[in-house]
Amino acid sequence: MSEVHHEMRFGDAARAMRALLQNPDDTAQAFRIIEALSGRNGERTLERLKNTASGRRLLAGNRSLIETLCDRATMEKLPEGSLGREYLRFLDSEGITAEGLRQASLEGRGEEDVGPELEFLRNRMRDTHDLWHTLTGYKGDLLGEAALLAFSFAQTWNPGVGFIVGIALLRGREPQVRRLILQGFRRGVLASWLPAVEWEKLLALPLPTVRKMLGVDEPPVYQTVRSSEFLGEMAAA
Repeated sequence: MSEVHHEMRFGDAARAMRALLQNPDDTAQAFRIIEALSGRNGERTLERLKNTASGRRLLAGNRSLIETLCDRATMEKLPEGSLGREYLRFLDSEGITAEGLRQASLEGRGEEDVGPELEFLRNRMRDTHDLWHTLTGYKGDLLGEAALLAFSFAQTWNPGVGFIVGIALLRGREPQVRRLILQGFRRGVLASWLPAVEWEKLLALPLPTVRKMLGVDEPPVYQTVRSSEFLGEMAAA
């Protein structure tokens, strides 16, 4: 395995952030920011994962979650109202796919060999992103993404994620923006540690049951902010 480099690449992060602000739908830029500023966060998260029984089972099984999530025929057979069915409903409502997120991450990541365990963790964190959306109730709009990233930051303390959340807080002009983002962080603090969750065992369970199991409260009601609205405000400013 080649040596993994941990230096913070602030210039790369700044360039990617400028590109992301110009096109908020360019998900690859978010992956570039996170990778540039993650440092040793991945290794620390991996060690925490190894200290949990479920995490050790996940690493030993080395199963690809994306194969399960992309098996539409099987997922559609899950009970109505289950986590799996609500996950599909979220994807359809946003016009996205699990494979599309995977492709964006491949564009945004470097080609560095990080080793099989860390690669497994990185892929699983990516592939569970929209399950986290479903669990928390945040939509795929800009405000929902910012709130979920705040939730994720509370869960992982990844500096790259924190950087994006910080920019969102600084640029948030409406009170509901900062309130929802800060609420997302609080919900992430109070929830169970999601990186160690064996999601495959929960897909058939009712979504409210899964929320209760994982310490996630009912989703907040908020006014969505889509990228077209954001860009319109930027042009008018």
